[in-house]
Amino acid sequence: MTKAAPMKTNATPTLKLGLAWRSAFLAGFLLAACSEPLPTPVELLPPPVSDDPPPPSRPHDTRTFFVPEGQPTFTALAGATAYHGTYQGIQGEAGYRIEVPDNWNGVLVMYAHGFRGNGDELSVGTPGRLRTHLIASGYAWAASSYSANYYDVRAGVEDTNALALAFEEFTQNRARPTKYYIAGVSMGGHIAGAAVERETLDTSLYRVRYAAALPMCGVMADNEFLNYGHAYHIAASELAEMPVQSYPITDWDTRLPAIKEALWVDYDADLGVMTQQGEKFRNLLMHLSGGPRPTFFFGFATLGHFSASHQGPGDWGGILGGVSVNTTDIVYQLDEDTGMSPEEVAFNAAIFRVQGDFLTHNPRRSDGVRAMPLIEGRFDVPVISVHTLERGVPFLMEQIYAERAAANGSSHWLVQRVIRSPLHCDITAEERIAAFDALVEWEENGVVPGGDDVLDPEVVADPQYGCGFTLVTRAGVAGC
Repeated sequence: MTKAAPMKTNATPTLKLGLAWRSAFLAGFLLAACSEPLPTPVELLPPPVSDDPPPPSRPHDTRTFFVPEGQPTFTALAGATAYHGTYQGIQGEAGYRIEVPDNWNGVLVMYAHGFRGNGDELSVGTPGRLRTHLIASGYAWAASSYSANYYDVRAGVEDTNALALAFEEFTQNRARPTKYYIAGVSMGGHIAGAAVERETLDTSLYRVRYAAALPMCGVMADNEFLNYGHAYHIAASELAEMPVQSYPITDWDTRLPAIKEALWVDYDADLGVMTQQGEKFRNLLMHLSGGPRPTFFFGFATLGHFSASHQGPGDWGGILGGVSVNTTDIVYQLDEDTGMSPEEVAFNAAIFRVQGDFLTHNPRRSDGVRAMPLIEGRFDVPVISVHTLERGVPFLMEQIYAERAAANGSSHWLVQRVIRSPLHCDITAEERIAAFDALVEWEENGVVPGGDDVLDPEVVADPQYGCGFTLVTRAGVAGC
């Protein structure tokens, strides 16, 4: 039976910090200091008032959003109870959904949805292809609309954590969860990954110690996603002999038709037939997005190639207060060989470089996590990151994530799985369930699951790469 939604409230959900809770917090702090994983989430008081300068202003601070009247209602699956309503998030009101099975095992899975565009209407999702499996297996789940749209990972992290900590209140005094997991797709993958980072645990307003994380098709290298998108758009202009000479790019609508004409024989008729300059662009994009790998050429020939969202002003759509894009370290390659030819040396010397600064415009804040929470590869819980071989949110994201985890001593907490598809988030229900179950087995019983090597170029280029965890053959992609 679906219960009525809890009453709206303007108060931020918090736990009562009485003497008992303070003692519990102290015990949790001591456990953390001894490097033992905490079995339950921990909420701390907001950071103390500091003398630090206020966070820089940004266009996003003036935006307002709303949950449509009558939303976010939904119907529970058989054998479960649904709860829904609104609560106060960090940017304003947010909506939520919670579903608890009758045979609840005490574990709550927080689900983070992906990018919902730049409109002002908020919406709550469900775990989609995971939902039925979660309920049938005894897991409760909860999801927030977040209190803002745009690419607001800060709101995604803080509002998801706040909802996790309000579970007892919003489910009419059910028991506190014994353990929390977090999963998400696309931007939600960024949120899930950031949620378990050490900096997030140190700085967030609502602090949850997740037991494990399942980011899927996520932006797992934060600002490198924007750098990548700008790099290949600028390169397309260079190859079309329309070099970019200043930033932001204000004439993209004029450039795009000329680029298509210069690089494709007939862009509208066949995306796979290139001019001589177009062949160079195809190789360039292959290297930039993760290197030679199965599905790349098929995906290139069947998918669109340009998005205006990758153009200026390079501040994540106003999430930051200034240009964060920086392409100064991008190395462009124009053929299949990884060595640098004289032509490639000249191309790299001539191409326009954007020189923004991500950390300058994304400083630490005294009021919670950064405007764009970092993914540094600093985490202490099991993480399974699942990604397709795509170039939209490129496979490159997983490679950088692996490098960062290795550099920061977290590799033993990271397993990555590759799905043989060129499409964004094309991960089937079976593949998501398999990853979730493997994550649980790892977190509960210490059984480290299998994964894929994302860093060895020879391994990645193998025609059978990704066969280990791809459970469905995609149309146009060679089977295993």
